[in-house]
Amino acid sequence: MIKTFFLFPRMKRDMKGKRFADVAEVKEKTTDALSSISKDEFRQCFEKWNKRLDKCISVSYYDVAYLAEELQDIVSAMQPHFSSQPGTYYSDALFFLSLGLHRIALDQQRAAMFDADTKLQENIEELFQEFDRFGPDTLFGLAPELTPVYRHVLYLYRSHHKDTRFGEPLSSHNDQGFPGVNSGVILFRLDRMRTNSLYNQLLEAKAVTSLTNKYNFKGHLGDQDFYTLLAMEHPDLVHLLPCVWNRQLCTWWRDHGYRDVFDAFAYCDGAVKLYHGNCNTPIPND
Repeated sequence: MIKTFFLFPRMKRDMKGKRFADVAEVKEKTTDALSSISKDEFRQCFEKWNKRLDKCISVSYYDVAYLAEELQDIVSAMQPHFSSQPGTYYSDALFFLSLGLHRIALDQQRAAMFDADTKLQENIEELFQEFDRFGPDTLFGLAPELTPVYRHVLYLYRSHHKDTRFGEPLSSHNDQGFPGVNSGVILFRLDRMRTNSLYNQLLEAKAVTSLTNKYNFKGHLGDQDFYTLLAMEHPDLVHLLPCVWNRQLCTWWRDHGYRDVFDAFAYCDGAVKLYHGNCNTPIPND
């Protein structure tokens, strides 16, 4: 069985779209392409994999700058609505490329994406079993947001829609509250993304503007903001992963005006399968 990994570091143009068949070739071809830090981390990872796995590992490299050009229609549609200001962390095109992953990894049918600040506690095979729980139209799998960030972002909308479940913890509204989703872990049905006309229409600038206007929404978290609106507006397209597959550790909002509701949002019952150390939060060493 071939394991395929798609990596998106900032690389030289001559490496874009390269695909490597084995570990030895990867090590040879990437020597001059990666920064010193990335090179060391990359080498360490593959040395570990090479020792532990008796399987073929296929690695594809993609140049982020090149992809940003290829997906400029998506990036330009999203940036005005889901970036706090030009030049900030989440304004980078990298944080919108997942929305067009179906146009990048053309020979792949399914994929999983993880933030760099995550740590698996269980076999990743269990996560892939979540694909079996997708509905016939489901494109994505994301876990709930475990902070009141969207309660904050939706202040104006919520002030005019007192009974909305949008921006509420999962436990509210008879366990039908919707706090938004977190993009630290994403499952993709790339095959369906390519053929779903509704989804591809929703990526257009006019549709994004209409959706953000409906909810008086001005976000700052990149693709996560779009996934949140998509899940609210078209829940059949997004499967809600159990929170234990993205146990976010950020407590920033607890100390910035939302202490009274924070615990309700952060509640996640069950054994943690993946930690997410967002907000630079240390991840437990257990």
